Amino acid sequence: MDSQARDDFEWVYTEEPHATRRKEILAKYPQIKKLFGPDPNMKWSVLMMVLTQIVAAYMIRDCSWFTVILTAYCFGGVINHSLSLATHEIAHCLAFGITRPVANRLLGIFANTVMAVPASVTFKRYHLDHHRYQGSEELDVDIPHKLEARLFKYTLGKLIWMSLQPFFYALRPLVVKPKPLTIHEVINAAVVVAFDVAVIQLLGWKSFVYLLGGTLLAMGIHPVAGHFISEHYMFKKGYETYSYYGPLNLITFNVGYHNEHHDFPYIPGSRLPQVRAIAPEYYDDLPSHTSWVRVLYDFITDPELSLYCRIKRKQIPKSLEDDE
Repeated sequence: MDSQARDDFEWVYTEEPHATRRKEILAKYPQIKKLFGPDPNMKWSVLMMVLTQIVAAYMIRDCSWFTVILTAYCFGGVINHSLSLATHEIAHCLAFGITRPVANRLLGIFANTVMAVPASVTFKRYHLDHHRYQGSEELDVDIPHKLEARLFKYTLGKLIWMSLQPFFYALRPLVVKPKPLTIHEVINAAVVVAFDVAVIQLLGWKSFVYLLGGTLLAMGIHPVAGHFISEHYMFKKGYETYSYYGPLNLITFNVGYHNEHHDFPYIPGSRLPQVRAIAPEYYDDLPSHTSWVRVLYDFITDPELSLYCRIKRKQIPKSLEDDE
């Protein structure tokens, strides 16, 4: 059946596959536990990217608007997207470890500054639910809302939806599973807004648009944004998580190793290739992607693919903590 003609998601009545696979792999290869723990290079990577963006914002302050937007898409957006994936790593306490939550939180807010939109603290609150309750209708806000899937069908609709991806990504949790505002989110917002105002006052609007535009553009129709689709959209019936083994992993903290990440969320991206190398029989036969650009093209143009191509489950799956 044409996927764009369907009017519902793919419902299953089994638990998500990662807890079971994690137990099997650890029983067979207990040495994988040695890969657990923070990446000591994370803080330096974040520092260098933030400084690079500040320098770039300064250098572009007097350029033409065309140059500002083009540079934001081709350069600044890539760095900001990489920083957003650094905050993903930080959400799992992979910068300083689980015993130093304040240090992780502060680094996440620091990484968030040049992204121009407050996100780091809130992202962690919802993203950990995505891991604990993958596919849950009520708790996994990574899955499009049924209204999104109904409205944005066919090629043009999917193109529009992808272009507006940052807005849906930010607003969906407030519709599906709103949570009370926390003091840490207020602090995160205050720091980022203060940084935005400082950029506008000291460097001008073009520098601010470079930073903000890069964040928004690189979450839409952009090669690095291909991971939003490649990770969990059902390209092959019955499979709900897909890895990507391509070169863009080098600038995205190996987020493409997504099956490996969901199996072992406490292993930093820098070490995820070792998981596949140690236990290849668990990953080599799973469907995977080699091009995020191809993923975007196929998703938008293929009538067999739509926003409904996500696996959902009614019951709440076993929590991540239960399996550690």
